[in-house]
Amino acid sequence: QGQLVESGGGSVQAGGSLTLSCADITFVFPHVYCLAWFRQAPASREDHEAVAVLDSGDATYYADSVKGRFTISKDGSRKTLSLQMNSLKPEDTAMYYCAADLGCRVHNGIGNFYSYNYRGRGTQVTVSS
Repeated sequence: QGQLVESGGGSVQAGGSLTLSCADITFVFPHVYCLAWFRQAPASREDHEAVAVLDSGDATYYADSVKGRFTISKDGSRKTLSLQMNSLKPEDTAMYYCAADLGCRVHNGIGNFYSYNYRGRGTQVTVSS
């Protein structure tokens, strides 16, 4: 319980699409929660960037850089969190991490990567020009 495993990363050309998945998220459902995707670019000194967040009230947050291109969702079985990524750009190249936190609401602030109590190990996305 509480272990998150990402999948779906890979290499794609600019303009292409990928869908990332994160399992198993069912442990959050009895609670108020946030489910999030973060990313960290290669050799970056910057902290993990919050890409998209979904809370238990279905409120969402998207980074400006991905609005209109990425969509965060829970799947029908409610066992996985997904990130649909369209119109990918080379600057989207990064390690993508799934994270979950309990007692979180988007309107109270999305926090940072290390404030999430449950974090996956990441899946690499590489976008070539």
